[in-house]
Amino acid sequence: MFFVISKVFWGVAQPVSLIFLLLLASWILLLRGRRRLGLWLGVFGLMLFVLCAFTTLGALLIQPLEDRFARPQTMPPVVDTIVMLGGATSGRISTARQVAELTEAGDRLAETLRLAQLYPQARIVLSGGSGLLVNDGEPEADTAARFFQSLGITRERLVLESESRNTDENAELTKVMLGDNPGVVVLVTSAFHMPRSVGLFRKVGIEVVAWPTDYRSAGSEGLGFDIVSPALNLTTSGTAMKEWIGLAVYHWTGRIDDLLPAQRSN
Repeated sequence: MFFVISKVFWGVAQPVSLIFLLLLASWILLLRGRRRLGLWLGVFGLMLFVLCAFTTLGALLIQPLEDRFARPQTMPPVVDTIVMLGGATSGRISTARQVAELTEAGDRLAETLRLAQLYPQARIVLSGGSGLLVNDGEPEADTAARFFQSLGITRERLVLESESRNTDENAELTKVMLGDNPGVVVLVTSAFHMPRSVGLFRKVGIEVVAWPTDYRSAGSEGLGFDIVSPALNLTTSGTAMKEWIGLAVYHWTGRIDDLLPAQRSN
């Protein structure tokens, strides 16, 4: 139920949908003679569009998430398990064409491959089923496995967790696979997604070495206009808002202990 509610909520609350609904409501109210309220909703919708598409708001919102965890300054001497969370491939396209079609989070695959080469004895857990309400493709773990095998990683090293639909289930089902003594675990996911992911893995009893990747900001942006990449700005704003809302909801429902999990000193 939590999974379905979260998907429906974000389908409405994401910036693009919210802007459309505000403008639609404004148009309906104006047609019905509710001029003042209609104009207010229309102005609010346009302001939200300008902020999300033509300013650096998204970068400012995502920076604190991306800066929360850093890669180790020195490489771990031993790594027993590398866990890569899903979200880096397009299941529908990958299934139809039998390729590994990467999304904007494809850096997760690249970094996992690099770690797999640096630690040839480590097992690689690919955690990801389908995060869609209507599943029309193969599990992300299967797509990722095809990617790694095509680049020389043997099937014996790959552990596929293909049932999870969100990050909460990523952590729970990975815990079942790893057992009580997982050894040194490196967690690979997008930098903005790392605080919530680490919080969830800690909740199930796995202390991970964070390996953030797929950065969406330079970390030095200030508030200002950016008219060059409105589509990218909209995407970044939506990603940041979704992650902040996710942190709040997961903390409120007891899925993570801290509102914004932080890096622990060794």
